[in-house]
Amino acid sequence: MQNQSPDLQALRHTTAHILAQAVKRLYPTVTLAIGPAIADGFYYDFDTETPLTPADIEKIEKEMKKIIKESLPLEAFTLNGDEALAYVDGQKEPYKRELIEDLLNPKDPAKTPATEFSFYKQGEFVDLCAGPHLDKTGRIKAFKLTSTAGAYWRGDEKRQMLSRIYGTAFPTREELDAHLERIEEAKKRDHRKLGREMKLFAFMEDAPGMPFYLPKGLILKNRLIEYWRKIHKKYNYLEIQTPQIMMSKLWDRSGHTGYYMDGMYSSLIDETTYFIKPMNCPGGMLAYGIDLHSYKEFPLRVAELGLVHRNELSGTLHGLMRLRQFTQDDAHIYMMESQLKDEIKSVIRLYEDIYAAFGLNEFYFELSTRPENSIGSDEGWEKATTALREALEELGRPYEINEGDGAFYGPKIDFQIHDSLGRSWQCGTIQCDMQLPERFDLTYIGADGAKHRPVMIHRTCFGSLDRFLGVLTEHCAGWFPFWLTPVQAIVIPIAERHHEAAQKVLSQLEAAGIRAELDDRSEKMGFKIREAQLQKIPRMLIIGDKEAEEGTASLRSRENGDEGAQELGGLIEKWKREADF
Repeated sequence: MQNQSPDLQALRHTTAHILAQAVKRLYPTVTLAIGPAIADGFYYDFDTETPLTPADIEKIEKEMKKIIKESLPLEAFTLNGDEALAYVDGQKEPYKRELIEDLLNPKDPAKTPATEFSFYKQGEFVDLCAGPHLDKTGRIKAFKLTSTAGAYWRGDEKRQMLSRIYGTAFPTREELDAHLERIEEAKKRDHRKLGREMKLFAFMEDAPGMPFYLPKGLILKNRLIEYWRKIHKKYNYLEIQTPQIMMSKLWDRSGHTGYYMDGMYSSLIDETTYFIKPMNCPGGMLAYGIDLHSYKEFPLRVAELGLVHRNELSGTLHGLMRLRQFTQDDAHIYMMESQLKDEIKSVIRLYEDIYAAFGLNEFYFELSTRPENSIGSDEGWEKATTALREALEELGRPYEINEGDGAFYGPKIDFQIHDSLGRSWQCGTIQCDMQLPERFDLTYIGADGAKHRPVMIHRTCFGSLDRFLGVLTEHCAGWFPFWLTPVQAIVIPIAERHHEAAQKVLSQLEAAGIRAELDDRSEKMGFKIREAQLQKIPRMLIIGDKEAEEGTASLRSRENGDEGAQELGGLIEKWKREADF
């Protein structure tokens, strides 16, 4: 919960308890699950006979206001394991019992079993909770319940489907109102809505989690790929392509079947199990091993735009943001250990250059350290973590520590990007890996003529090209940079007698490489202009009698509105420069 103070977390966590108390008052048979504070507010999950719906929200909010007005004190108390189990059994709260049992008998042997459990009481309501909370319900000044959803208990689709209520709370009404305005703006910018209106991409029930790119959307994606290739060439990357389906023994060797089996699609071919790749790494290892490499080649930067498939839960799919099929802009960089820190710096600079091209100039870094379930030596993890940390510090980049959230094979730096609405998106990542080179027996010939083991970085700039397009669509509300936008200009004749002149203008634009369209429908001018604005076309060229006679066009641009008659030659040259990345 980056940028969220402990006081704000306590305020929102307390509001979640008030929500649960209100629901229990209104629906006494409801069973409680969990209710944490999250980045933008809080939620609480309930097991109900019938799902809670938006129609219930108003009634629940009204009851919450009563609880706040009662200004009930929040009182903490602790119980030992047996007492805690007996207490929640008396309350008929089976989900709380399961949580307590898991803490008493952790599955991970490295975790210490809990001996005491804290509860918080406010009036008649008591909840198992670690806290912290405000001292009384009357401290809540501004809150709002925002939506309802379904959620599986503990994210497991084989478990009970629960009713989730989302909400948010702020210290002041002004802050809450500003947040709610951002929510409304986010709805207008929803990439699924804009993608449909702008005819960019679509989602079909016949292929859940797998986008259909329409002609304009594919122009957008291909243009992004062209830019990706150009800047990677500038930074001396080579590009490869590896198979989408490879034998299971490869994934056993890489360790992915031990960590990601549930997320992998398989197929039986000639009585042998194959996996559709969920990531590019093992193929990249095989490609490196084809040739004998020298230290003189290092750092060797090898990139791949790989189409990957992951068996995501159906309830987690969300437009382009969470897919089962997507293009991952991966790269593997092989080097000597002495080159590691400098190469991390190079990747950071590459990412910063790329994000700036899209107006994404606000981001922060997270350094994620070794998780409990990992492979490799303590020494290797320490060296990799130190290299990541020192690279950030020497570049003067502030960062946060994300304890235990590294990949199973190595620590990483994540780029958390802020969009125009202030939301955070995890895009680029830099992962140090001293494990896969060992597993695949990768070597290089050193200056001494002997074989040595390379150090490797995994890195993705966009992460998923598709997801990045979703983020970018919402960031710029569909008004993409001129060089990227699918349709850069539209020619609009005022009347039928202007069609021939308009067609000539279109031909000039197309010959110059400008992506343009002609709207010669028998519609009113105002309608055509509104349609072009809805399609987020940044330049309109209007052709009337004067323009047809003089060989000019009247320009309307997104930036400046009506700019009057323009000479086409100069305009086209200007646009060609703008269209170049």
